[in-house]
Amino acid sequence: MLTLLQYSYRNLWVRRLTTLLTATGMGLVVFVFAAVLMLAEGLEKSLVSTGSRDNIIFIRRSSETEVQSILERQQAAVLESLPEIAVGSDSRHLVARELIILIGLKKKSTNSLANITLRGVEPEVSLALRPQVRLIQGRPFQPGTTEVILGRSVAQRFAVGGLGQVIQFANRSWTVVGILDAGGAAFDSEIWADVEMLMSAFRRPVYSSVVARLQDPSGIVGVRERVTADPRLTVDVFRETDYYAAQSALMARFIRILGVTLTLIFSLGAIIGSMVTMYGAVANRVAEIGTLRALGFQRRTILNTFLAESLFLSLMGGFIGLLGAAIMNRLTISTMNWQTFSELTFRFHLSWSVLFSALSFSIVMGLMGGMLPAFRAARLDIVSALRSK
Repeated sequence: MLTLLQYSYRNLWVRRLTTLLTATGMGLVVFVFAAVLMLAEGLEKSLVSTGSRDNIIFIRRSSETEVQSILERQQAAVLESLPEIAVGSDSRHLVARELIILIGLKKKSTNSLANITLRGVEPEVSLALRPQVRLIQGRPFQPGTTEVILGRSVAQRFAVGGLGQVIQFANRSWTVVGILDAGGAAFDSEIWADVEMLMSAFRRPVYSSVVARLQDPSGIVGVRERVTADPRLTVDVFRETDYYAAQSALMARFIRILGVTLTLIFSLGAIIGSMVTMYGAVANRVAEIGTLRALGFQRRTILNTFLAESLFLSLMGGFIGLLGAAIMNRLTISTMNWQTFSELTFRFHLSWSVLFSALSFSIVMGLMGGMLPAFRAARLDIVSALRSK
């Protein structure tokens, strides 16, 4: 068997130009397939990493996002006193009342307006609840002032200036005093300011959400039962990781469906190219096939030999495609999150599941492209094949 595999490999090497062209065509299809999966995985990773398993988030019942949610002050006060919530070193419950508002800012690259998430936070508590968020420049904003801190992606991609610059919205001037880095999470695409100042500036007397740290991560079941039974509360509670995972579900599903559909269409051309190459290999080696059969090699062995040759070809294309996809691993893109209608920046993400899926897809293309030519080779009559010399 090893000898026949070497035979297949050598035949591909003899036809180097044809092999390279066919493998490159298959590689382009694998590249598109892998890039689509990387795009969806990058989106999911960016949003899921935004949340913490120890945190829970309260939003208005039947709301899908914080943008749609409204929580009154009385409800927020009730939620803050729940016994399942953890207590900080200062004996205060680790709870933050937050407000979400969308504002329009101009992109540096296109000078066009895009929606940005403006998050009203309680500075000390909100940062304590999100340990992945850190200031990389400047300082935190002072409570009760018109100061803001920018997410790293906002500072890089939008015409907002740097530290000390002023942004105009809600008929007020807001001074940039810091830049935050959330390690690729959705907070990198947000602007943070004092929640009470934003409520006053936008004349909005309600919050969007309440975020809290649980004493025990399994305590969410008890919290859910407690808020459901309390007639004063009309809220749903989610684990923060689950909430942000749901934010990515719709868009990631669309990317995968659209991308896989286009890839399947493109793959037809690659499969046909592989099939033509393998038919050409069979036609050029009819006499060799007859000789192998005369030496006692069975039809199944000939079939497996040509299938192996097709798989070599497809794996070569798979590695070419993955090499191109790996280059995109650090590429950052910006798009609108359909759930929140705000701008979101994230990276392509090359994971082990993407590698496995892409190589599996290339193998399937190789099998489909090589199956008919391999059957053709295996069914050749010995006498007819030897006469073709």
